[in-house]
Amino acid sequence: MKPSVRKFSITVFFAVLFAFSALAVSAQNTNSASGQMKESSKEVGKAGKSMGRNVKRGRIVKGGKHFGKHVGKAGKHFGKGTKRAVKKVVS
Repeated sequence: MKPSVRKFSITVFFAVLFAFSALAVSAQNTNSASGQMKESSKEVGKAGKSMGRNVKRGRIVKGGKHFGKHVGKAGKHFGKGTKRAVKKVVS
């Protein structure tokens, strides 16, 4: 693949990823299960933005690092939300 085609395809991939992940944007109460889930989707949106910005400027490794950090935080929020939802159902 030529470098320009690769950049374009990566940018399109992350743009689509960002578009689907940014559906639930704002959370008023992040202490609830649904608040944690919404916060998780916000983090995924931040991950896509960060990755896209860095790839656009030619910093692919830095973009991947930031993407990983944000996705990790999103997983943390998703796990907390799942924990709270299960506790509510079980008790």
